[in-house]
Amino acid sequence: MSGMGKKLVVDGATLKCSQGSETSTFAVLPEIANAAEKIVATIADVAPMVNLKPFGQCKSPANPQVASATAAALGVLTPQPCKPLPAGPWSPGSSVTTVSGKKALTDDSKCNCMWAGTITVEDPATDVATD
Repeated sequence: MSGMGKKLVVDGATLKCSQGSETSTFAVLPEIANAAEKIVATIADVAPMVNLKPFGQCKSPANPQVASATAAALGVLTPQPCKPLPAGPWSPGSSVTTVSGKKALTDDSKCNCMWAGTITVEDPATDVATD
């Protein structure tokens, strides 16, 4: 990625969670700005089940549902359905591009889940560069 610049992340991007079993499709609610006719995400787009869809099965022992299922299985790690619970906004976002006063989301940004997962952008769904 060095020297290539960051890419804006748009509606339909593919996200991955370090504790999830599968990728999910990012959903961005319409704002005014768009890149190549796609809706640009911001660092504030972290609403569970709205922006962040489930990542298949969660395997984090920090998730109480996984912990109790694992205990019930006598310590055998027992993944449970993911329910994303972001612990704050995406970071770092764009240093130059904003959407409605918020930093635009860039493909190098990360978002942490309360259950120890790190959510990253696998495919920003656009080639529009920023920064």
